[in-house]
Parts: sequence; structure tokens; C-alpha cells
Amino acid sequence: MAEYDLTPIDVPKVETRFRSIRTPIPVPESLPIFERIARSEPRAMMCQPPVVWDRAVDFSVYDRWGNRWIDWSSGVLITNIGHGHPAIIEAVRQLLDKPLIATYVFAHEQRAELAAELQKLAPDPENYRVFLLSTGSEATENCIKLAKNDALSTFGPEKRYILSFGGAYHGRTMGAQLAGGMDQQKSWIVDGDTTFIHVPFPDGFYTEDTSFDTVLRVLDERGVSGDQIAGMITESYQGVGPNFFPQAYIERLEQFCRDHHIAMIFDEVQAGFGRTGKHFAFEHYGVTPDLIACGKGISSSLPLSAVIGRANIMNRYAPGSMTSTHSGSPLSVAATLANLKEYTRGEYTENAAAMGTILRTRLEAATSRYSDICGKPVSKGLVAGVRIVRPGTRTPDPKTALRINISCFHKGLLMFAPVGIAGECVKIAPPLSITEEALHESLDVFQESLEEVLSR
Repeated sequence: MAEYDLTPIDVPKVETRFRSIRTPIPVPESLPIFERIARSEPRAMMCQPPVVWDRAVDFSVYDRWGNRWIDWSSGVLITNIGHGHPAIIEAVRQLLDKPLIATYVFAHEQRAELAAELQKLAPDPENYRVFLLSTGSEATENCIKLAKNDALSTFGPEKRYILSFGGAYHGRTMGAQLAGGMDQQKSWIVDGDTTFIHVPFPDGFYTEDTSFDTVLRVLDERGVSGDQIAGMITESYQGVGPNFFPQAYIERLEQFCRDHHIAMIFDEVQAGFGRTGKHFAFEHYGVTPDLIACGKGISSSLPLSAVIGRANIMNRYAPGSMTSTHSGSPLSVAATLANLKEYTRGEYTENAAAMGTILRTRLEAATSRYSDICGKPVSKGLVAGVRIVRPGTRTPDPKTALRINISCFHKGLLMFAPVGIAGECVKIAPPLSITEEALHESLDVFQESLEEVLSR
């Protein structure tokens, strides 16, 4: 993970319609705050560009020293309808005034309303159910648990494997990390779990063979048949890229799952709710998941996640045996309902698709001059990534990616730290509310930073 220098630097002043940089960066007056964080929190939390957020509105992030950034992070793909939306703030305020702020899994009216609204988004609403949780990790973990439990109940203990992908990220909890495909993130588990089988993701960059036969070869090497697999979990697009499936591959994957009664789990935690120009990213492929993990943009604000799954799988657990302390927490539910109402009333998905065309075209133009260093940009809607590699190779270059990230930060364009298998991917994910004018201005900044860093 990236580490940022906290030494203030005098950077050129910026004053535009959407950006203001008026101080050295990081702001000298902010350093005591970072020092307090360092004394109180683990060093793992010091991993993002050193800005102390004071407020965030729509696609802008402000500190309290007069600086303003165009946000290309959406937090971390959270604020799909924009930061601090008035409808969400009002919904939370009404509940605070009531007051109702904690219920465990005792019923409240808005929980019933939210579950019904999310059920409508399922491929076959009458035959799907909704389980509310707090974080994306909880949602993916529960999907794994549900798939394994359903297979055990229906077929017995031999059907116990989970198929997932190299490079995948499904969260920080143990089950989610076992399913994840980045070895460096789960070395702490030591012995792992032999029921998780990882196959190469067909990204066409690090994995050149994009045929489904790679799955069959791995299974054959492991001595595992399709009939022994309980579930297949994948991000609808891999967050490290973003990486998308080739259409022919995903069609064969779905048929394989149907032929062998394998639960198809799609992790939409960062992909759902309009991010790619469709409501769910799996809709681009024309497939039908059995279990859908949701989070982040589901609320555009407070912590809430959900599993939307087939009723026959979801109902395997008896009352009281599948709960979560803050499942359906009133404040988060109110925020999520307000988010969904605004999201469906507005044109966020349509804007993501339209702005996505501009984003892709301009990224391709900006990186074409440096094609030996920048892998071809990958994007769909308002999520994109540019891999930075050592010249003429496919070897990740995280140091150069970080320099680009910092250069943008100094100019008033904010991203989270580079991602990817080695921190080499500059990730772009602005709120879906971003305007064309602001998007072009931010792309101008990105192009300027590319030229400054890569032309040296």
C-alpha cells in the first residue's frame, strides 16, 4: 500500500470553478491531526493522500484551509449520487428527531420498506429475498456461507468447494479474504482453506489466455469436478483494474454453473447502483446471479450492505441463526431509502453511461503517447483504471503510479491510493453526479500530471 510523505510542499496555486489549492500540500496546520492519528491508530490507516476532509458536497471535497478538490474517489466508490445529498441528510435528521437510532433485528417500518425496494431490483423479485447487513465484507462472507450451506443441505459434504478468481478482492474478513485472489493480503491465514480454488481472471493483460478452458485445467490439476463445487464468487468487474469478463467466457461460466448446480455469486459491492452505466454491472453480461452482494453505493453514505438472493438458498437458515447486530440499523436504512429514491428519480445511471464515453475517449488519448508505460485504459461508465508498468513490459510500477496520484492531488484532483495487484493501477471513480464541465477539467489535470511525471 502507498505511503505518503507528510512534508508540506509549496505547490502552484490553483483557482478554478471546481478547484482551489491555496496552501502548501499537505497543509502545515493539518499535521497535528495526522500526528494524533499516528499516536492512536495503527499505521495501516495512514494510507491515503494527506488531506483532512472538512466537508464534501456533490463531487467536491473541501478542507478547512480553503482547498477544494474534484473527487475521483467517491470515498471509495460509495457516494454514487454525490457527497452529502440533501435528501439523505434530511432523512437521517428526521430519524434523529424521532428518535430511533438502534433496533438490533427488531422490526421497524423503514426496514420493511427498504427490503421490499431492494427485492424489486432482483432478477425475479418474487423468488428472491433480501438480508440487510453493515459492510461489503459481511455481504460477501454471507454469500459464501449461504452457498456452502445450501450445497451441504442439498447434496452433502462432498459439494464443498468455492471457485473464485486470482486478483479478486471481496473484503477484509477471513472468508472474504480466502475467496479473494491476492496472496499478499491473506498470508496471515497461514494454512488457508483447501476448499477455495482460484483460477486466473481473463483480463487479457496479466492473463493473456482468456478462454474458459483455463478453469477446466485448474480444476483438473486440483482433482476437483464441477459437481463438487458449491459456489462461484466473482466481482462483476474486478476492482484492481477494473477488469471485465469477455462475453464468451462469462456465458460459458454461467452454463458451467447451471450444469453443475453451482450457486453464482456476483459481488456488486463497488459495481452496483449505476456505477458502470447499468444498475448492476452483471447486466452487461446478460447473466442471472443466484446471490448478489451489495454495499457502498447502495446508500451513498452510511454503512449498509445487503445480500439479494434466491429464496430457496436464503431460507435455509432458521429464525435467529442468520442475523447481524446492526442489520437494518434505522439511520443507515433511512439514508439508503433516501438514496434509492433519489437514484431512481434522477439520471445517475444515464449520466454514468454518457460521461463514461467521454472518460474512455479522453483516457485513451491521454495515455496513447505513453503506451509503453500505460496499459490500455479499462473503463465502463464512471469507473476506470490505468495500469502503470515499467517501460515495454507488463511489470507493475507502483512508484510511478503513486507519483501520478500525488501530482493530481497537488493540482486539486483527489483519488484514493493506487490499487491493482501491486499498487500500479490509477483508479478513477467520481460520483455519478459529476458534470461534463467538471469531468473535462479533471481530465485536463490528469493529462497534465501524466505528462509531468512520464516525460521526465
